Amino acid sequence: MARARVEYVCTECGGVAPKWQGRCSACGAWNTLAESVASDPRSSAGAGGQGDRRHALVEASELQALNAIAAEETPRFTSGIEEFDRVLGGGLVPGAVVLIGGDPGIGKSTLLLQSLASIAADSAALYVTGEESTAQVALRARRLGLGESAMPVLAETQLERIAAVLSQHKPRVAVIDSIQTLFTDALPSAPGSVAQVRECAAQLTRIAKRDNLTIILVGHVTKEGQLAGPRVLEHMVDCVLYFEGEAHSAFRLVRAFKNRFGAVNELGVFAMTDRGLRGVTNPSAMFLAQHDRRVPGSCVLVTQEGSRPLLVEIQALVDSAHAPNPRRLSVGLEANRLAMLLAVAHRHAGLVTFDQDVFVNAVGGVRIVEPAADLAVLFAIVSSLRNRPLGADCEGGLAVFGEIGLAGEIRPAPRGQERLREVSKLGFARVIVPRANTPKAGSRGAPEGLEILAVDRVDQALDLAFSR
Repeated sequence: MARARVEYVCTECGGVAPKWQGRCSACGAWNTLAESVASDPRSSAGAGGQGDRRHALVEASELQALNAIAAEETPRFTSGIEEFDRVLGGGLVPGAVVLIGGDPGIGKSTLLLQSLASIAADSAALYVTGEESTAQVALRARRLGLGESAMPVLAETQLERIAAVLSQHKPRVAVIDSIQTLFTDALPSAPGSVAQVRECAAQLTRIAKRDNLTIILVGHVTKEGQLAGPRVLEHMVDCVLYFEGEAHSAFRLVRAFKNRFGAVNELGVFAMTDRGLRGVTNPSAMFLAQHDRRVPGSCVLVTQEGSRPLLVEIQALVDSAHAPNPRRLSVGLEANRLAMLLAVAHRHAGLVTFDQDVFVNAVGGVRIVEPAADLAVLFAIVSSLRNRPLGADCEGGLAVFGEIGLAGEIRPAPRGQERLREVSKLGFARVIVPRANTPKAGSRGAPEGLEILAVDRVDQALDLAFSR
């Protein structure tokens, strides 16, 4: 096969240079030129001129009115793992390309091997490994109890050979582990380079759309936690998933950041066992710490991850500062939002923490980004500062949710009715919510036996929580 001509394209402005240089001559940006495959001008040359070629392209394209296009619900099939299906939006879609990334050793290959072995029991599947030998994959399968599976495994890194196998065997689902190990003969650069990752991903995407084949790509991550390779890789695929979890924890979270066939921010919860990853049916119990008695600095938050409400314990520790600059540290929560909450509490509730170190943690290693966690974080801080447990008079426990504005108001959170049902299901007796999230009188949204306390302002919420 003849080697394609290589050019260097600026990732900022799209300018093209015949060879690499430190600075783009078009926009002046530094270190933005990336290797790419140049299009062959002979493929578009013909007997006619430029106008004839444009006319031919216009004739080859067909325009369709939006209201005349038949829109049908995309069919799905199960991945064999319920929590994985939840993150995908209900299952795998034929012709879709899924990119899943995460830290080394977090369980990406384990999850996909379990899923593919389940799919291979009823449909054609293929596992392509570029980082391990077939013997290593077989050993892992035996450790996971999948040694009897007849799933085909291919150890290959050359894109052209992988494409030939896909064309010949026509599997329903194919896993590529990983995209950073593949290379194409059309490019002289090493595997894992920006050009190789982009070109291999583009070719695999074309194969998936052409043959209606579902392809799952495994991606490496950088030390900053971002997927390695060009940013355009996330734009090419249909679904982007991230594996999260602490190395010392047995729990793993799979979060969807992009999904063309379902909702984003869906969350799948798994537990790592000696038999691989197992879905957690009640993740709220995992994120709630067990205490013999009520302790200061603890508050239960009702958060929402995609379509799933979760109960998470927020812990805070407020202690006297022994340095001129008090520390503000948050784990699993936004640090900038913590500073904002302390300022709002000082202005509108008279809470003084300028001489205190404040530490906030979300139990279980979960990462919370929604602003509805504000009220729970503030309650935990005040509970630690005053050394008073929250909800000490409530036998069934107290849960809260709500966003705090800069003017001291308590703003409503989305899907309030679902949060209330989750609180009631887990046996909590009292919940403090924004007034706009209070169920209307006589409506079916109010769970029985749950005391709902509505608040409008920060000072009112603190008086209500700590006056009982």
